[in-house]
Amino acid sequence: MSLMVTLCLFGVTLLSAVSQADSRKAVKEELSKPVIRGGIVFKNYCKLCHGERADGIARAAKLYGVANLTIKAADNDYYFKIIRDGGVAVGKSEFMPPWEGELSEEQIRDVVAYLQIATDSKRRGEVVFKTNCILCHGLMADGKGRAARMYDPPPANLTKSDKNDDYKRMIISRGGAAMGRSEFMPVWGDQLSAQEIEDVVAYLRTILVHN
Repeated sequence: MSLMVTLCLFGVTLLSAVSQADSRKAVKEELSKPVIRGGIVFKNYCKLCHGERADGIARAAKLYGVANLTIKAADNDYYFKIIRDGGVAVGKSEFMPPWEGELSEEQIRDVVAYLQIATDSKRRGEVVFKTNCILCHGLMADGKGRAARMYDPPPANLTKSDKNDDYKRMIISRGGAAMGRSEFMPVWGDQLSAQEIEDVVAYLRTILVHN
């Protein structure tokens, strides 16, 4: 299931959990961040060739022979030029299409913002977390999401988790019930890729608060 579909389901669930006005405001505020929006655009338009981590490891990469589809660090002007005008415009592969006619200027700016973090697993994980997990676990991962009050037991405060990375991978992939925890923790392995789950685990490691 694509991240865009996941976001749609996220929105529907949110609307059923709280008032419509508050729900729309919460989604709008979080998705208004360029990096998060850019991650959504990247996954829907760029992942097939460039890979989830922009490292060129992708399903369509083999179609281009010796072409190197890794997205390397560059300044914003370069990213804007190649996205808008295509690979030929910057002396790169003709297979890189010009996106100016299909993506809006805002979408292009968002993708450029996302590319600045595309090779950072922790920051990619933050994007995945904030587009899938904040309804229950909260924007600060403290278990105080807008739907938290609906559940007993409540969602975990992930900033104080004592679980190791392997446990977190399993509960994200298999869901809460499979781990003897809350049945309301979804089976994310059906919607997130192995790399996205790995990135979320990396992000969760950075938010731990040690007492």
